[in-house]
Amino acid sequence: MKKLTTLLLLVATLTTYAKKPLYQYVRISTSKGECIVRLYNQTPLHRDNFVKLANAGYFNGTLFHRVINGFMVQGGDPTSKNAQPGQLIGEGGPGYTIKAEFSDSLFHKKGALAAARDNNPEKASNGSQFYLVQGRTYTDEELNRLEQIRLNGRKIPAWQREIYKTVGGTPFLDQNYTVFGEIVKGLPMVDSIAQVATDSNNRPLEDVKMQVSVLKKREVRQLEKELMQGTFKKKLFMNIKLF
Repeated sequence: MKKLTTLLLLVATLTTYAKKPLYQYVRISTSKGECIVRLYNQTPLHRDNFVKLANAGYFNGTLFHRVINGFMVQGGDPTSKNAQPGQLIGEGGPGYTIKAEFSDSLFHKKGALAAARDNNPEKASNGSQFYLVQGRTYTDEELNRLEQIRLNGRKIPAWQREIYKTVGGTPFLDQNYTVFGEIVKGLPMVDSIAQVATDSNNRPLEDVKMQVSVLKKREVRQLEKELMQGTFKKKLFMNIKLF
């Protein structure tokens, strides 16, 4: 039985390798490390816009201009490229907004990529500004209070509660800001940026510039192979433990 299970898992893994890439990915590089972000297919407007801007070099040289430890790191404002020390940043963008794309399955777990916005009633996203979630872990009691007070009675699904309790995130932002991706590699970058010293406007005293690029198909295939191998090893370990 053990050999059959292992063989089936191996066949499934190899079959997946042969398929075309399932997602698009971007690399965000900074002086505090780099990460790779998977863009969700469930949010095509945000996905395609982010890829378009990244391919155009729009984000290169911009800053993570708003950093709150235990919450998130935000960037993507084009006016931050040549900002002077102490200058207030955060009002810039490409001159358009993106219609909100909400889904119950997409939420603000640690490492999530989400779109910033102003207080417009449609909750439309800024065309370029985004944030990466750091957040913190929560207890069941804290999540219960959030459901009542911040989420207007909306229940957090059980499987998401487990992630908020173990991995962490910012559950009070769910269904208010569009989540359109997640870090699949390099999550420590967020923690490193979140720890920098900031001024009274949450701008880092030390500029944290970014370079953003879209992974090529060859890179995506290699990445998805690595991710699948990791998943395969976990499944294999679980099955060995069962017998």
